Amino acid sequence: MINTYQSSFGKPPPPLPPRQHGGLQPVVFMQPTASKNLTWFLVSVMILQVLLTLGGFVFLYHTERRPSPEGKADFQSSEKLHGSSRTLARMTLEKPSQPALRRCYLQWDLKHSVRRNINYFYRSSCLTILQPGDYLVLSRVTFSRRDPHTPLASSVKLRRGGGGGGDGGEEVEEEETVAMRAYCSLAGSGSDPQMCTASQVEVMSLRRGEQLSVWVEDLSLVDYTHTATTFGVYKL
Repeated sequence: MINTYQSSFGKPPPPLPPRQHGGLQPVVFMQPTASKNLTWFLVSVMILQVLLTLGGFVFLYHTERRPSPEGKADFQSSEKLHGSSRTLARMTLEKPSQPALRRCYLQWDLKHSVRRNINYFYRSSCLTILQPGDYLVLSRVTFSRRDPHTPLASSVKLRRGGGGGGDGGEEVEEEETVAMRAYCSLAGSGSDPQMCTASQVEVMSLRRGEQLSVWVEDLSLVDYTHTATTFGVYKL
């Protein structure tokens, strides 16, 4: 009988490899978890960026609406500097202490008037020009009474070369000319008070030392209500 379990060389077959206990080891796939973590990280970064952008807009909005104290101080100081360097006079009427006087130049209340680089002589009621140039001259005289023999008129008079240019300085009388003149009219007498205003506006070329004043026919006809009668000179 032939032994089929032996080769012709008379060697036994090689043994089978040992069997591992516990079966095959499971394979763990980590890629899905890592991808999920990366997605959450990117979403978090985008949300943070959106929040920072919105916060920046809110900060800029409040900053624009509420200027810093330094900026406000700079603005006020520059405005004050600009206003102080401007040449002008805005005069408010003063009621004369002696109405019976027939000196018909309007007197101005220095306490409620504004003057910059323009002098005022109280005795002659004149504004004296210190800087030559073109000026806008405005006069408004309001009358509350009328006289059948006296026209309701106001004149801006120009005196050339007088005054010297200093407050309280010695005055030099010069010949005056009427630079502007205006009239107004009141209706007949009635129970209700009536008023009219003579207004004048002109651009004038003035030289240093020239003086301007407002003259009326009768001081007793003028209305002395505050701001009803004013005089202004503004350098252009």
